[in-house]
Amino acid sequence: MKQKASAGRKAPSRRGWIKWIFLLPILAFLVVQVYFFLQIAWWVDHNPDSTAFMREQLSALRDKNPQAVLQQSWVPYARISSNLKRAIIASEDANFSEHEGVDWDALEKAYEKNNKKHKVVAGGSTITQQLAKNLFLSGSRSYVRKGEELIITYMLETLMDKERIFEIYLNVVEFGSGIFGAEAASRHYYGIAAAGLGASQAAKLAVMLPNPRFFDKHRDSGYLLRRTGVILRRMGSAELP
Repeated sequence: MKQKASAGRKAPSRRGWIKWIFLLPILAFLVVQVYFFLQIAWWVDHNPDSTAFMREQLSALRDKNPQAVLQQSWVPYARISSNLKRAIIASEDANFSEHEGVDWDALEKAYEKNNKKHKVVAGGSTITQQLAKNLFLSGSRSYVRKGEELIITYMLETLMDKERIFEIYLNVVEFGSGIFGAEAASRHYYGIAAAGLGASQAAKLAVMLPNPRFFDKHRDSGYLLRRTGVILRRMGSAELP
């Protein structure tokens, strides 16, 4: 009888461990989401000191040079040239002012392209999605990371207006090796403040965004020059938040 009683007590204990094996990952996931939400809420009226992507790049630079530093200076939205704002929207996310954070048509096209290549080669990301990735995630590509990116994207769109999202993006996006934000990029490439960027200068910076470290070393690339002309023609119809 004692053995039966003992066995009866062990069974619930075993079931309890099995339950926690399934519950702990879920709880960990929820804790991470709460952290992201609270951090975004703080950034509604406080500027980020750095991003996950900036820290990742700084670590890579310091592997080669322990004294390496990032170039970045925060400037408010009003002190960034409208030319650059229009150029980036024309190049990266023409529907930025209209969508709710995700361009599902672009995502569907990216999914089809990835299926053809049998790997993730396109993301179809909006400006808000790019900001979500830069703030919290690594530069790796996977559908799991994309799922987390979507969750953070909707948090950003829920807590912030479009202008604030764009302001943060303009100040933290990578423009070259160790170059982050519009002000640092303007000074690095043209020796002027972000407020003074002309249309051609802004269009060229916007075209560099998908692969800024490459174009930093290949500033006279034929593709870069041709694409800059295309963006120049589109800038007039770009809607600012």
